[in-house]
Amino acid sequence: MQQQIIILTKILQVMIKATKIFSLILLLAILPLGCMVGPKYAKPEEQKLTSYKYGPEVADTLANVTNLKWFDLFNDPVLNDLITKGLANNYDLKIAVARIEKLRAELGMSKANLYPSIGYSAQVNTGNKLSDSYNPSTAGISMSWELDFWGKFRHENNAIQNELLGTEEARKVVLSDIVSNIAIAYFQMRNLDEQLEIANRTLEVRQKSFNIINDRFKGGYVSEVDKLQIEQQVAIAEATIPRIKREITYQENVISIYTGEILQNVPRGKTNPELRVNNEIPLSLPSELLENRPDVKAAELTYKAANERIGVAVAMRYPSFNLAALAGFASGSLSNLFIGSSYVQSAGGGVFGPIFSFGKNKRRVEAFKQQAEEDKLQYQKTFIVAVSEVQQSIQNVNMYKEEWAARNKQVEAAKLNYQLSYARYDNGYVSYLEVLDVERALFEAQLDLAQLTERQLSSMVELYKALGGGWN
Repeated sequence: MQQQIIILTKILQVMIKATKIFSLILLLAILPLGCMVGPKYAKPEEQKLTSYKYGPEVADTLANVTNLKWFDLFNDPVLNDLITKGLANNYDLKIAVARIEKLRAELGMSKANLYPSIGYSAQVNTGNKLSDSYNPSTAGISMSWELDFWGKFRHENNAIQNELLGTEEARKVVLSDIVSNIAIAYFQMRNLDEQLEIANRTLEVRQKSFNIINDRFKGGYVSEVDKLQIEQQVAIAEATIPRIKREITYQENVISIYTGEILQNVPRGKTNPELRVNNEIPLSLPSELLENRPDVKAAELTYKAANERIGVAVAMRYPSFNLAALAGFASGSLSNLFIGSSYVQSAGGGVFGPIFSFGKNKRRVEAFKQQAEEDKLQYQKTFIVAVSEVQQSIQNVNMYKEEWAARNKQVEAAKLNYQLSYARYDNGYVSYLEVLDVERALFEAQLDLAQLTERQLSSMVELYKALGGGWN
């Protein structure tokens, strides 16, 4: 019992001494004895813009695209369900989340460098007396701490934290891509569905015309040229159908990849003419792209992290200060290990640093400076790209709207022209070649209009994404 009390007393003494050492180191850490070496972060300059080239001259300063949620953008529940599946299952998003968790773990490891490392050790020897004198049995705890005198660990923590935030913004970029990619792929699939319907309808009309002309040819009322011309047009329509079906299958597979699951039959909702994309997208100011666009924010955070690592490299050129403490028991005889006379303790400090390394430390600083400069330029480029994408998207929305109106007029005129031309042919006023030309123009105009309908819808989604929406 007495020996157990002695052991507990010694352990308590070790803990008290460790606490004193810990308090001393903590006091040294919080006193202004050290400094954060390295450059201070300064936000890079951006080009100042008050409005977009193709946008309104007077922008709404209160408008913000982040107030418009992606699920309020579309009026098709089927499309919304596909996007929801994509946000839940998409593998790119899962990869982005895994990267975030990895950086979060790395940040935790880096923060641990700011605190002392406490460990234990024990060694048992049962050899002869001579070996016992040189290899005693030991048991104790130790503590070591490298003071962050120059801010090396704090700079590294800040760098990893910025990388973590940047990765979170990168996740938002993936979210935005998922929303826009699924929507556009869906519009393209529905466009192909409409084109297939047009092609089938055209084939049916041409087949009926072929039957009529073929009967007239057999009766000797028309020449073989008319028969061959309509036969050729039937074959063209027939060849168009498998091409469109092949493209539909491709788009269905694209949607399956985006949604992260194999869809045997991709569900259909509204047709493209029935679909509506919210055309009241808030056109925020160019300066707000810095806050709205996750890729711009991610680029700045990458630059911040690179700037912090310059401080790490600079701190590595200065000496490091270490404090260490050891308390425990050591004895040449295992039976006497935990008696009072076997107790040992020590505490001390040390310093080490570089003297001459052939310019390696200097070059390390220069390398990190150049990396930071590269990241700064990349950030500035990202902002310019963001503005350009918005301006192009605004122009696309405006021009597709005008082009669609003109194509729609063309389709209506082509329909009427086809009816009149066929009537003129039936009455013998024109050759069937004119009817074929008019019918071919109608077919192409209808396909073009279907394509423009899809591009109109997609351009609104692209504008929404360019302004920084899509990830909420």
